[in-house]
Amino acid sequence: MTEAITQIRAKGLQTAVLSNNFYLPNQKSFLPLDRKQFDVIVESCMEGICKPDPRIYKLCLERLGLQPSESIFLDDLGPNLKEAARLGIHTIKVNDPETAVKELEALLGFTLRVGVPNTRPVKKTMEIPKDSLQKYLKDLLGIQTTGPLELLQFDHGQSNPTYYIRLANRDLVLRKKPPGTLLPSAHAIEREFRIMKALANAGVLVPNVLDLCEDSSVIGTPFYVMEYCPGLIYKDPSLPGLEPSHRRAIYTAMNTVLCKIHSVDLQAVGLEDYGKQGDYIPRQVRTWVKQYRASETSTIPAMERLIEWLPLHLPRQQRTTVVHGDFRLDNLVFHPEEPEVLAVLDWELSTLGDPLADVAYSCLAHYLPSSFPVLRGINDCDLTQLGIPAAEEYFRMYCLQMGLPPTENWNFYMAFSFFRVAAILQGVYKRSLTGQASSTYAEQTGKLTEFVSNLAWDFAVKEGFRVFKEMPFTNPLTRSYHTWARPQSQWCPTGSRSYSSVPEASPAHTSRGGLVISPESLSPPVRELYHRLKHFMEQRVYPAEPELQSHQASAARWSPSSLIEDLKEKAKAEGLWNLFLPLEADPEKKYGAGLTNVEYAHLCELMGTSLYAPEVCNCSAPDTGNMELLVRYGTEAQKARWLIPLLEGKARSCFAMTEPQVASSDATNIEASIREEDSFYVINGHKWWITGILDPRCQLCVFMGKTDPHAPRHRQQSVLLVPMDTPGIKIIRPLTVYGLEDAPGGHGEVRFEHVRVPKENMVLGPGRGFEIAQGRLGPGRIHHCMRLIGFSERALALMKARVKSRVAFGKPLVEQGTVLADIAQSRVEIEQARLLVLRAAHLMDLAGNKAAALDIAMIKMVAPSMASRVIDRAIQAFGAAGLSSDYPLAQFFTWARALRFADGPDEVHRATVAKLELKHRI
Repeated sequence: MTEAITQIRAKGLQTAVLSNNFYLPNQKSFLPLDRKQFDVIVESCMEGICKPDPRIYKLCLERLGLQPSESIFLDDLGPNLKEAARLGIHTIKVNDPETAVKELEALLGFTLRVGVPNTRPVKKTMEIPKDSLQKYLKDLLGIQTTGPLELLQFDHGQSNPTYYIRLANRDLVLRKKPPGTLLPSAHAIEREFRIMKALANAGVLVPNVLDLCEDSSVIGTPFYVMEYCPGLIYKDPSLPGLEPSHRRAIYTAMNTVLCKIHSVDLQAVGLEDYGKQGDYIPRQVRTWVKQYRASETSTIPAMERLIEWLPLHLPRQQRTTVVHGDFRLDNLVFHPEEPEVLAVLDWELSTLGDPLADVAYSCLAHYLPSSFPVLRGINDCDLTQLGIPAAEEYFRMYCLQMGLPPTENWNFYMAFSFFRVAAILQGVYKRSLTGQASSTYAEQTGKLTEFVSNLAWDFAVKEGFRVFKEMPFTNPLTRSYHTWARPQSQWCPTGSRSYSSVPEASPAHTSRGGLVISPESLSPPVRELYHRLKHFMEQRVYPAEPELQSHQASAARWSPSSLIEDLKEKAKAEGLWNLFLPLEADPEKKYGAGLTNVEYAHLCELMGTSLYAPEVCNCSAPDTGNMELLVRYGTEAQKARWLIPLLEGKARSCFAMTEPQVASSDATNIEASIREEDSFYVINGHKWWITGILDPRCQLCVFMGKTDPHAPRHRQQSVLLVPMDTPGIKIIRPLTVYGLEDAPGGHGEVRFEHVRVPKENMVLGPGRGFEIAQGRLGPGRIHHCMRLIGFSERALALMKARVKSRVAFGKPLVEQGTVLADIAQSRVEIEQARLLVLRAAHLMDLAGNKAAALDIAMIKMVAPSMASRVIDRAIQAFGAAGLSSDYPLAQFFTWARALRFADGPDEVHRATVAKLELKHRI
């Protein structure tokens, strides 16, 4: 822009600046510009008005002596431009300075650029001694001229400072190491020189390198010199100003030159020793972890997770080629008029390795926003309209040209690529703190590192889901007959579940219609998932329980635990996320793992051995029921607004049905009103025992109330989706269960007073509430019962460990007859309840929830009571310690007792069983 202003003033035109600025403490206005560049300067702090106030534009025009139609206004903010245009001023939006200058040239009718593109004066911290450089170049090139050496700095390149040199009639480029102490093995300009020289002989389009100077006395650091290659460098990947067909041709040319690089014969060009053969990704992960650690300035959670995740999910390298290491659009020089690559730049990170890393890296822009300052992206652009191939098409194009089958683990390569970028940005940021970084954006990169690392983690999560969904057949695992043999802390079970003496079914006997009573008889992918979950529980969840329990008892208990959030991210990465949605509700596996009710029942029991695991895996009530409600009954708009954030774990929810004034076990008693008013429904009502409503992450309340008290009994109720920030929702108090608050979600008593909800938030339609509530509770019944069996298994395991280690009245507790009887009784009751629950799940899979009504009612009767008895026996064996928070038994007992009416009172389930028995058996 400085160059453009100079050319404008040279033509006799006026320039002005309108600045929204402020006063410094010394009462001088802050305007970091060369004031001599402008004829008029209008400063908001001095005038008392600022953009987009129309008065500031009129004041500027008055001082210039111009009419609005005689002026052109450039700004990067839409509101400022809109007001200027309203006054009749020509406007140009500045998203990219180069594009804006082109538009300005079109309006003015003359060129504004006379220098070398993408260059600027050398930054003070990046200055190099011209005299010694000029002497070196004269000797190298045999130049006798006494003319001055022109030196400019390229404004791109975050790592090795790059300079444009003009000496006599020679146009050159110099690349050097940055000054100061550098990270190990970084900024290897010697390797750049070698690779470019070798590739030129192989027909790869690279600039012509002239000399490598390793004598630091010349300009302070080693450097090399190459010929300047004139052409276009497209820094904006959306390629503004080009036709769609031209944009597509640009990306095709980019793809083709990458294929050319990956097809180089290493031996023929003498590069077989340019890097180690094989294990490229493992070495790169170690390298970038080391680089990141060396430049780390603070802890970034996503980077920590990636550092742990990447080495555990390494792909198998299929080919070894030259890899560029930083292959992207703005490292290519294009012909000014044709979609033709003239040269590939910036070989600093090149080596021998996995070519797919280059392909993924060249697609970074597809996943970054256009506002990203260092690597501008196209994630928010309409690629079809622009003519730019999507990342998937670009990758298929590469595979087709190379004759390769598409890779399945694309998400890993993208996660790794973004991890590298994050590590690079962190290095740039640390160097910026000492003035070593060459980019004008360097100081911004501190925040950008975290943004990019979160993008990398998103791809890691996607890869976790892919691994599970496409898991190959594995050999059946050996059947274990022992019980709980896992040495852990006092909070952890001491072994794994036994399924009495039922041997593992062979694949031939595991039919689609068979009842699977053991995890070892599950299909190979689900069995593998079960064991992965089990390992996750042992390694991650059980060890975290003491800290999580302490948080629930602390002053910060009403804020979510950061440890829980960290465990959630780890569960996502392992593919242990959203396992609950039944296959019949999600047949395309769009939202979950696509498990049957029986398959999920085994996993749900395992999660139930910990109070925290269901939330860690995003499989906890009431979110599971609400998500399934949205999957089954929600509109696409409702799913987009509520389901997706819930599935991603970015939001929580609650279900408001129970009311203090009526017996809410009969849902038809609900009195809360839903009244239609214009384009809204107005809610009034008093609810309590609303689980999760106190959680600060709770964004959605699924509300059940009456829309028509005069309709048939089961058509009076409706369900509304109520945003928690809607005015009129008043939380009266948190309720306790045997003194436990269950923070941070809790159980709230709430008043809804004139709460206005848009009509589009109605689910299915008025009068469908009872139907929705019944559908919502179907699979959820299995979830609660299997979790209760998990409670019971954990309680029995703790009991067995306890009685083996304690002595009373002269002998170990384990030898006391009453204790032995209790252990035996607990084992029998657990096995009975499990079989009944699995049978109900099996019937739900085969015939649907309605056909399984009798079995569902029976497990609702059996599971909570069984769990209460088993946990009570364990507490008795522990003595007073069983009542404390040192063990999970007291909380297990509390929730087992609460579920005897929270999920429908025992009496209702008994009545249902009796009615069905009489109906079908007589």
